Amino acid sequence: MSPIAVFFGGLLLLLAVLAALVSVRPTAIAATLRYALPAMMAAVGLIMTLIGRAGLGVPLLAFSLMLFSRARSASRATRQPGGQSYVRSAALEMALDLDTGEMNGLVLAGSFEGQELNALEEAELIQLHSELSRDAESLGLLEAYLDRRMPDWRAGFDTEEDAGLGAAPGTGAMTQKEAYEILGLAAGASEAEIREAHRRLMKRMHPDAGGSTFLAGRINEAKAVLLSRHD
Repeated sequence: MSPIAVFFGGLLLLLAVLAALVSVRPTAIAATLRYALPAMMAAVGLIMTLIGRAGLGVPLLAFSLMLFSRARSASRATRQPGGQSYVRSAALEMALDLDTGEMNGLVLAGSFEGQELNALEEAELIQLHSELSRDAESLGLLEAYLDRRMPDWRAGFDTEEDAGLGAAPGTGAMTQKEAYEILGLAAGASEAEIREAHRRLMKRMHPDAGGSTFLAGRINEAKAVLLSRHD
């Protein structure tokens, strides 16, 4: 059987498998194609090289290697299901699940150092709020968490109106590494992926949708930092 027949036979088999998996999510099919096609091309290129047609086989092998490399890069840059967005401050590391919208945080300093916010009682969270009163950035992150877990926590709480609200000043210019973590992307994400990640996060965190002004500001800043490298 000729190598061309092997190639087209394999292609028909691949199409048959995909037809049988119509219930699978389009993203899963796309991921399969990214790796299946280079693998098939590499197999045909190897066969052609072994039967003495290296003039066609070697270029086919090189092309399949290039496609495989691109597929790996796309896989690294694209957020996978279950990914998280991370925002850090001096006293807190907050995590937002990009699929469920659930928030949690790790306390990095103070009386509750090393503990997760989800494990703290409401009274302990209020105590932590008081401890962070001089750390505007950490306070903004904690209040974003409290607004989701305890929507009425401000009632009767002795604090100045709007204290700690809004986009608190950061600890300095946001780095690209921090921006990627906030948007839940890996380094090297494309402009389209950056815009899509920003859009999804803003749906959950925009103040008009009951989200956090502070976190919305950080998400916007992360988008601006990463898009600046595409200018």
